[in-house]
Amino acid sequence: MTSHDPYPDALSSDGTPPTSPGRRVQQPASPEQPPAVQEVPAGRRVAPAPAEQQVGTAVEPVEPRRFVTATDFLERRRQEQEPGPATWGWRGALNKLSGGALRLRAGGAERAHEQQRLSIQRDFEGPRTIVFVNPKGGAAKTTGVLAAGHTFGTVRGGGVVAWDNNETRGTLGIRGVRGEHRNTTRELLEDLGRFSDVYQSRIGDLGAFVRSQGDAHFDVLASDERPDVTGTIHADDFASVHALLERFYRLVLVDTGNNMRAENWLAAAEQADLLVVTTTVREDTGYSGLWMLDALQDAGYADLKRRTVTVLSDPAPKVDERLARDLTEVYEQRTRAVYRVPYDPALVTGAVVPYSQLSGETRRAWLQACAGMTDAL
Repeated sequence: MTSHDPYPDALSSDGTPPTSPGRRVQQPASPEQPPAVQEVPAGRRVAPAPAEQQVGTAVEPVEPRRFVTATDFLERRRQEQEPGPATWGWRGALNKLSGGALRLRAGGAERAHEQQRLSIQRDFEGPRTIVFVNPKGGAAKTTGVLAAGHTFGTVRGGGVVAWDNNETRGTLGIRGVRGEHRNTTRELLEDLGRFSDVYQSRIGDLGAFVRSQGDAHFDVLASDERPDVTGTIHADDFASVHALLERFYRLVLVDTGNNMRAENWLAAAEQADLLVVTTTVREDTGYSGLWMLDALQDAGYADLKRRTVTVLSDPAPKVDERLARDLTEVYEQRTRAVYRVPYDPALVTGAVVPYSQLSGETRRAWLQACAGMTDAL
């Protein structure tokens, strides 16, 4: 029996034809007789004989036809959409003076700016956590968190919280806009029970613990500010607060302390979707960040380069450019990207950060940095 026989039961095991009802099979014809004809019940399909194929002829696979879906159509229209007229520089000035008669296209810098905004506005498939780290004090962690919070909040339109995960006392609460209350992470931990019912608890209830940053469109959860409190924040405390914040915010920015051996510091690094190494153009802060990366690498943190970026800040109007180039080169080897942020007097006073007074250069630098962070997520 060949593999293409349409009736595999045409012969029994002893070679005699079967006598199944509804089908009559004639005996094999003698050499003088014409070929036997099989009668097949009505409705039964007879398999055709295999077609002869030429040796060496390949059969081309048939590519299934791909139709344009509604989503494909919208994406194609978005890609074909022309950018709006220029609003920056001499092109923007001429467009404005012409009263709409001219529509000069935006230059490269303006188009890059808009692309960075689109990157930051990207949707995530769940909450994301960005942790700012450097075990050296004065490495611009807190100001970096506030500047990033301002950038993400204003461009994304909200859904952002900045959390001071210092094991004792940090300064995020006093550098950000101060609210009507003085509640902190400590008070939130003491009152976590009110949020245990995921169906009844509301983001509005968190207003008793977080501090709105107004037009910056993000909230701040401060670290402990009471001088009479002893004890530190532990790993399980971090896990509880982090799980709560992820329920109500799309983006969680975490400021950290200087003790990378603390439980809550290690817990934050473990939960981070992205680490941001903040450093300044100083040898000591640059060394401290590299030492930390060495320690994390030795501790077994996987894929560290892919999930880490660096923000290099100028601590003064004039810095050592040779040192800046050296730090940039070294950190580019250790992290996926390095973003340079200029000196801004609004960030170095030690007082509440006046978001509206940040320079245009600072805003553009942080826009680029936050777009890079979003791409890394």
